[in-house]
Amino acid sequence: MKAVIPVAGIGTKLRPHTHTQPKSLIPVAGNTILGHIIEKLLHAGIQDFVFIIGYLGNKIEAYVKKNYPQLHAEFVIQEPREGLGHALWVARENFRHEDSIMIMLGDAIVDVDLEKILASPHSVLCVKKVDQPSLFGVTEIGEDSFITKVIEKPRIPKSNFALVGLYKLMHPEKLAQSLEYLVQEGIKTQNEYHLTDALMDLIRNGEKITTCEVDHWYDCGRKETLLHTNAVLLNRPEFQNSHYPEFPNTIIIPPVSIGKNCSISNSVIGPNVAIGQHTVIDYTILRDSIIGEYSELHDTVMHDSIIGNDSSLKGLSHSLNIGDNTEINFRE
Repeated sequence: MKAVIPVAGIGTKLRPHTHTQPKSLIPVAGNTILGHIIEKLLHAGIQDFVFIIGYLGNKIEAYVKKNYPQLHAEFVIQEPREGLGHALWVARENFRHEDSIMIMLGDAIVDVDLEKILASPHSVLCVKKVDQPSLFGVTEIGEDSFITKVIEKPRIPKSNFALVGLYKLMHPEKLAQSLEYLVQEGIKTQNEYHLTDALMDLIRNGEKITTCEVDHWYDCGRKETLLHTNAVLLNRPEFQNSHYPEFPNTIIIPPVSIGKNCSISNSVIGPNVAIGQHTVIDYTILRDSIIGEYSELHDTVMHDSIIGNDSSLKGLSHSLNIGDNTEINFRE
C-alpha cells in the first residue's frame, strides 16, 4: 500500500510560526506533526509515500530525506493550491495504478487501529463525533453501515460524524477518475475542489465505503489545540518514566520531552513541556509549552507558550528591597 500525505497548506492559524516553517514541521511532544504521522504509518508496515508539497515544500522534502531515509518517497508540487481534491488530482499519476492507498492529512494526529482498517475489504473513512459538525466534512451512514453521503461543511448537518483526515481507498484508479471529473467540469464547493465531492462521485458510481471511528483526533491547526495535543501525547506511557540528564539547580516535573544537547540550569521545567534539541534555558520557570530547537530562554516565567526554532527570549531581572504595606504588580 502507498500512503499519500498532503502537506501543501500555509497554516495561517499558526502564524507567526508558519512564516518560516511548514505547519507539518511544527514540533509537538518530542517530534514534528509530520514525524508522528510517518511513524504511525511505518509501524503499520507502509514504506511507500507520496508527499504533496507546496508552501515551503523544500523544507518538508529535506526533513523527510534526512530523518526517514528508509522511505520510498515521492514529492509532488501543488501550485496553485485549490483544495484537497485539487492536491490529490495533481498527484493522481503517482497513485492511480496502486491496488489501494491510504490518505492521511499532514496537520492532524489520530489514534486508530490501522491494522483493522488495512484488513477491511472496503474503502474506509475515519470519523469522530463532534459538537459542531458544520465546521467539518460530514458523513451520513445508511442502515447497512455504508456511507450514503459525504458533504463538506453542511449548513444543516444531518450527522455529527466528522471526517478526521484519514482515508483508505480500495480503488485509486476510480478516485483518480472522479478527481479528473471534478476538475474538468469545474465542480467546486466553497471555491475549492474538495475530496468530499470526489468521494460522493465514487459512492454514486457504486463504491462501497464504510467508516471507522477513531479513538482520538488531535487537530494541530491552532495554538490552543497544538498545546493540548502536546500535553496529551506527553502524558502517554512512553513519557512517564523518562530519564533526564542531571541539570544543575533544576527541577523537572514530568511529563517533559527534552531534546539532545540541551543546557538547562537554575530552572523549573514542566509539566507538559517539549523542548527541542540544542536549547539553552537558564533561570526560567516553564510549563505547558513547546520550545523549538536552538532557542535560548533566560530569566523568564512562561506558560501556554510556543517558541519557534532559533529564538531568544530574555526576561526582566529584578533586585528589590520592599518595605511594609507595599503592593507591586509587574503584570500590567
